[in-house]
Amino acid sequence: MRSLVMLFGRLHLRVNEAKSAVAPAASRPFLSFTLSIRHDAKTEPLVAPKALQTMKDRVRQLTRRTRGRSLAEVVQSLAVYLNGWLGYFRVARTKKRFQEMDGWIRHRLRAYQLKQWKRGPTVFRELRARGLSATAAAEWQATLSGGGGTRLWRSTPNPNAFFDGLGLPAPRP
Repeated sequence: MRSLVMLFGRLHLRVNEAKSAVAPAASRPFLSFTLSIRHDAKTEPLVAPKALQTMKDRVRQLTRRTRGRSLAEVVQSLAVYLNGWLGYFRVARTKKRFQEMDGWIRHRLRAYQLKQWKRGPTVFRELRARGLSATAAAEWQATLSGGGGTRLWRSTPNPNAFFDGLGLPAPRP
């Protein structure tokens, strides 16, 4: 490391020693990627844990239920962010991780929608309009009106086609 600092110093370049290190490539993140060595000695690029945490924090910020935006506006702003994020990390070999994140994001959006509907009759009407049976919609209505409104994260039905229609990007790596 000292020899690199001296070499770059002669070129009038500064090295940020807090961010720079001489280490095996698999042990250090680089441009938000980490390298994983597979069992057959090939390496694969993965998304660095810090980049995943940053993405989750940003999604939490965009899908806060107290934001005062319509679901379409939230999905539109989320789509802009996710398209860029997925485009950057498209080369990463983490298909399962991307699918898990997609499910997590859609779950947050379903909870956001239920929070906006607020009351049981609205929940029933909207769920019926989205194709749920009357029995299933009545069960969700009873869950929410019976004090289950504080458990929006757990009590969300699964209308994923609705979010696809709003323009939510799906991971395809």
